[in-house]
Amino acid sequence: MASDNGQQRRQFMEAASLGLMFPLSIGIGFGWGYWMDKKLFHTWPWLTAIFTAFGVIAAFLNLFRTGMGSDGDKQS
Repeated sequence: MASDNGQQRRQFMEAASLGLMFPLSIGIGFGWGYWMDKKLFHTWPWLTAIFTAFGVIAAFLNLFRTGMGSDGDKQS
């Protein structure tokens, strides 16, 4: 019984972390691209768009990895 409670708690924490992971991944990608556009290369808006897309891709990859990992943890 205690093992089930610990496993449920871990799965809940993984799911709750997804709420932070999405905006952070996208925000970091946007910020990095914006900084490189404005300070280094002066290529506005290309690097901002590219790195924002990388942030979105990273967010979805983490979502899929979390989803696939939680499916394999279920024991009947």
